[in-house]
Amino acid sequence: MVRKYKNPPVVEALCEFQFIPAQPWDMTIPGLIYEKIRKNFPEKKQQSGVGIQFHPTAKGIEQKIEPAPSKVQFFKKDKTALIQISPHLLVVNQLKPYPVWEEFKKMILDNFHTYKEIAQPNAFKRIGLRYVNVLEFNKTKIELKDYFNYYPFIPKSLPQTHESFLTRVEFPYENNNERLILALATVVPSKPNSISLVLDIDYVMARPEYIPFDKIEEWLDKAHEGVKAAFEASITEKARSLFEKENKK
Repeated sequence: MVRKYKNPPVVEALCEFQFIPAQPWDMTIPGLIYEKIRKNFPEKKQQSGVGIQFHPTAKGIEQKIEPAPSKVQFFKKDKTALIQISPHLLVVNQLKPYPVWEEFKKMILDNFHTYKEIAQPNAFKRIGLRYVNVLEFNKTKIELKDYFNYYPFIPKSLPQTHESFLTRVEFPYENNNERLILALATVVPSKPNSISLVLDIDYVMARPEYIPFDKIEEWLDKAHEGVKAAFEASITEKARSLFEKENKK
C-alpha cells in the first residue's frame, strides 16, 4: 500500500549531483545549458559565492556564513522549481507544491542528461536525493514521542523540558557505498506561539563512481524508496493526521 497525503509536509525536494570532471570547468557551460532549458526555466540569477551553514553549538543551532562556489540559478516562472549549476555541480530543486515522484524524477533526469551532454563529466563523485519536511504545531509545547518515532533520548536524570535540538544519524547501505542521513531539528517557527520541526532525509551515493551514468534512473527510484521508508518509520499516526491522510492501494 502506498501512502498519499493531501497536505504533505515537504517544503523542498532536491537532487544534487557532484561530478568527477573529464576536463577543466568551462565558464560557457551554464550559458549553453540555459539555451537548452530556457523554455521551462526562463529566469536567471547569479548566486554569490557564500553559503549559510548550520552548526550545533552549546546555545543551539547557529548559522554561519562560509565561502562557497558561486552558482547560476535558472527558475521556473512560478518559482516552484529551479536548476542550479556551478563547477562540476548540478542541483535540481522542487519547492512547494511538491508534485508526484514521477514528475519530479523526470525533471531530474531531463536536466541531468542536458548537463551531461554539454559538460561531458567523467563520472559521479556524489549523488544525493534529499527531502526537507517541516511539521508545524499551533502550540508552544508538544510531546515528541506523540508525533515521532525518532527523536532525541533524554536520560531521566536530566530535565525533560528542553528548547532547540538537533538529532542526526547516518545509516550505511550497500556495503557502505551509500548512506541514508536522517535529521530532526527545531527551526524558527513561521508564526508566534507555535513550534516548527524539520525532518530532513538525504539518501546519498557516498563512494565516487559507484553508480554509472546509465544506472541513474534505477538508483533514483531506489533512493526515493529509501527516503519514503525512513519518513514513514520516523512518524506516528498522530503526525500523519496532520497531513490529512489518504490511502491509495
